[in-house]
Amino acid sequence: MVDGPGFRTAIYCAGCPNACPGCHNPISWDINNGHEMETEEIMKVIEADPFANVTFSGGDPMFQPEGFAELARAIRERTDKTIWCFSGFRFETLMQNPKQRELLELLDVLVDGPFVQELRDENLVFRGSSNQRIIDVQESLKKGFVIQNSQLAARW
Repeated sequence: MVDGPGFRTAIYCAGCPNACPGCHNPISWDINNGHEMETEEIMKVIEADPFANVTFSGGDPMFQPEGFAELARAIRERTDKTIWCFSGFRFETLMQNPKQRELLELLDVLVDGPFVQELRDENLVFRGSSNQRIIDVQESLKKGFVIQNSQLAARW
């Protein structure tokens, strides 16, 4: 319930080039600390819980956009679950990279921006530092600019 609202199946990945000082999961920075899994194997876990939505976290899922896009497409095709994603990259940067944008277009919510130790705030919902944004991805894509709202949690 810390990876988005309600019950969630969190898919954690290895590999993160951001290496934010104060990160709560520095072991995930090294892509070699993980192990490969097939999309179908992950989908079995996701589909086993009919009540839980999905969160991509890490590491940074945008460091492996092709694999996460494949997984997101499978989730969209086979379930009605929402997909949240946490990334140290900013939305605007992700929009410029075709592979990352492809994944972005499959998400409901993106929590973006690097963790900044000096901006840490334990009172924030679903974020570690105040520079991070909770973004309604689909509305942002439609409008052409970032739509952020810390109240998005109430909708999902």
